Amino acid sequence: MLKLWLYFDPLYFRFTRLKYIGMHRGSTSNIFRVRLTRFKGGPIRLSDGTVIEKNDLLLKIHLHNVRLLHDLKNEASEVKKAFMVYERVRDSMPGLATYVLTHKRHQEIKAVMGITSLNKGAGRLGFEINHIKSPAYKWMKKMTFYPIHILSLSEPSLNNMINQPSPNYILMSKNQLLTNYIHRPLEKVIRNRKKAARSSMS
Repeated sequence: MLKLWLYFDPLYFRFTRLKYIGMHRGSTSNIFRVRLTRFKGGPIRLSDGTVIEKNDLLLKIHLHNVRLLHDLKNEASEVKKAFMVYERVRDSMPGLATYVLTHKRHQEIKAVMGITSLNKGAGRLGFEINHIKSPAYKWMKKMTFYPIHILSLSEPSLNNMINQPSPNYILMSKNQLLTNYIHRPLEKVIRNRKKAARSSMS
């Protein structure tokens, strides 16, 4: 089934108008694929005060699930799988922040948004989780995630095949993204350089 998904993925990529972050397809390590979208839900207030309203411009993020599944296919431990996914996402966040900062519509983009059932660890990365209010849309997303859910299971059983986690929105304001993944790391580099310079002078 994974081989079939690998064959289908380029068609999905083209149909959904996704873009790769960083270098050209096949040579980038960033796990995100993205596209601009207009928000269609009700108002959402994020913790930093940003309010996302209908028709606001967002950058929608998609995990490159086929690549993740391929990389994790030989790992049997579900705990290790979850940690490896977390690491891949964490390491891709600075690239996502740079993409937003340098985008030609940077001023218009209000936040980044994803829809995922992999909610564990999202908060540690700075995302805020919001429930999908529309039952029909939630059911539709759950069905689209179902093949990925099945492929991700090391030992599929009727119980864990049925008990698929529910998808939710994950959101992060543009300001929070840039603060966490561009400004803070840069400030840390500057502080370390100043500290090293003072040590060399003493």
